[in-house]
Amino acid sequence: MNGEPTMNTLIDTMDNAFIIGAKYIAVKIQMQGFAKPEVIINETDNFKTKLEYYKKAYNMDLTLKAFNGIKIVGFVFGDSYNDIQNDLDLPLEKVFK
Repeated sequence: MNGEPTMNTLIDTMDNAFIIGAKYIAVKIQMQGFAKPEVIINETDNFKTKLEYYKKAYNMDLTLKAFNGIKIVGFVFGDSYNDIQNDLDLPLEKVFK
């Protein structure tokens, strides 16, 4: 995957995570005024509801509709927090699953 993540790649990633039965999905969010991104981790039971929230709250370029100083900059899924941590530390083009 080249370039910036999009809503379509987020949707595909979350759909794939659900299909294969991943235990967790993590979303990396950069916020204006913060030195480091925030990572939000959700369990399987929350995947569908969380995806509906992202579709409503974020633009196609993954900036928050209410404030463009917040943006989703990466996302991964895995079966442990360790898997997620390892993948989120990769360069952005390697993050998408």
